Amino acid sequence: VKAVVLDPRNDFNVDQILMEKDVQNLIQLCVTRLLDTTNPSLSTIKMQVYFDMNYASRAELLREQHHVLEGRLARVLREITDSRPRVQEDMENVYRKVVSYVLLSSGLGPPTDIQVVREVTAALQSVFPQTEMNTFISLSKKNKEQQLKNLAMLVTGIRLYNKECGKGGTSIDDLPAILNEAIPSATQTLDEGLNTCQVRAHQYTALLESMQEDQDRCTQLSSFKLKEALFNVRQYEAFLCILLSDVITSAQEVEKMNVQFAATMEQLKNTVQNKVSVDTNEVFPLFIALSDLWTGFQDETLLLRFLTNMTNNLQQFSEIQSQLFPEDVLSSLLEGMTVKSDEERIRETKGTKMNVSDFKNQEWLFPETIDNFDQLPIQYHSFCAHAIGVKGLTLPGNPAIGILKHKERCYVFSSEEAAYLFAQDPDKFIQLNVEKAKEYAELIQLLELRYQFEDLVSCTQAGNGVKFLIKTTIKCDGSTQTDTHILPPTIVTSYEWNEWELRRKAIKLANLRRRLTHAMQTELSHMRRENSTQVYLPKDVGTQTKRDSATNIPRPQIFLEGLRGGASPTTHMVKVDLTRAVDET
Repeated sequence: VKAVVLDPRNDFNVDQILMEKDVQNLIQLCVTRLLDTTNPSLSTIKMQVYFDMNYASRAELLREQHHVLEGRLARVLREITDSRPRVQEDMENVYRKVVSYVLLSSGLGPPTDIQVVREVTAALQSVFPQTEMNTFISLSKKNKEQQLKNLAMLVTGIRLYNKECGKGGTSIDDLPAILNEAIPSATQTLDEGLNTCQVRAHQYTALLESMQEDQDRCTQLSSFKLKEALFNVRQYEAFLCILLSDVITSAQEVEKMNVQFAATMEQLKNTVQNKVSVDTNEVFPLFIALSDLWTGFQDETLLLRFLTNMTNNLQQFSEIQSQLFPEDVLSSLLEGMTVKSDEERIRETKGTKMNVSDFKNQEWLFPETIDNFDQLPIQYHSFCAHAIGVKGLTLPGNPAIGILKHKERCYVFSSEEAAYLFAQDPDKFIQLNVEKAKEYAELIQLLELRYQFEDLVSCTQAGNGVKFLIKTTIKCDGSTQTDTHILPPTIVTSYEWNEWELRRKAIKLANLRRRLTHAMQTELSHMRRENSTQVYLPKDVGTQTKRDSATNIPRPQIFLEGLRGGASPTTHMVKVDLTRAVDET
């Protein structure tokens, strides 16, 4: 519905009320588009929906898998931690449940195989004999869960070690060998799919360019849905690149784990050798390390299976464009034409560079002048920002020509001419690209243009029930919270900055080494305790203070007259003392 409403050719206005006739027209257009099984555009949208609903990153997929495993083990775990056995028979039942938990948690072999159960039981008894069940039952629930996890890892490590020594390991698959065979196969499949869709994209691009250059050619090919087919293979290529990147990451992780697993196993062999008994502090960490590495192999197997299924399921969405353009049809259409690959187009513009002085108000970036070039937010999936809206083509952009930074977004171009035209009025060409995405809705995700389009919602007008489409108001309530202390406290309470205090403590500790504590008990003091206390008797003390007295002296009042002089040259000063006597105060 959104794709039909956004298409300007259908003349729907989101700000106007849709009458009954318009609603029926909208329904008819949607149904017609859904039933058009020969349109690559619909297949591209289906591909995008499938990928969005099913693809998950490595971290998300592993987190979900571990959550599912915990859900499967929750019932057995709850039965073990909540049990309070009193008799020997109940103890044995709980111990059998512990064996089941360890077996299910490791995932090494089917739980119904009696040989596997016996092997797990023997390995568990070597580290957790049944005589320790009383101690286990007395633990808290949290400690029980932690000990069960540790036991599962220890048993897994023991079984892997026994398998390496040829003394057990029944029904344990050789995951490293399986992964070493499956990863190259998956990589080859993805490489072949990428090569096929890239060749198709280059051929469709060549045909579309010939249509723009030759009017007769345009009339001949106008009935073909070349643009829809081009967008389909470009989207298929983008998804295959994501899956291939995940497979490469998985291959790197497997290679790293193979080295660590071999080194840990060799260290364990050197530690155990033919000894009758070994220190648990030495071998238990090695068993747990083996278990962790094996869990990593299991995770990579799950990831590879998921990526393989995604690859196989995506292929169906690219079949329509290949059926519309069989190899013989494409060969006849491309006869006498030169098909350029993306690499060849970039090589043609090698050495071309924008003259920054021509656009003083624009900011241009170049790969050699900035750090973290790969992390730049380049728009339109690194396709030429000019060719999309003007020509309707997805041409690869060459960052060496120059990266235009406009309104905090970066744009690349396929040629110097395209860069000059775009830089003269970027907003105009950005709007052209938006209009092109409205015409071909699959471009919204392919070119990562979701921020340009607001969601449309269907509302019912109160009273008459007439439906119309409006733009949703993008508002939400948000709140943030900042932790007072993000990092754990690192204050060392025993720290002393005073050297003399350290010296005092050292002397105290040295003296304590030479002290002995003696105690004895007699029949009279048996089961008794002597209490003694010491107090200070109160003491009455009195003191007498001196007598308070005060004096008051008169304030001096002395006046001098004649200091400023007068008519005679000689100054005659008169001193008048008006201070009162002491006895008058």
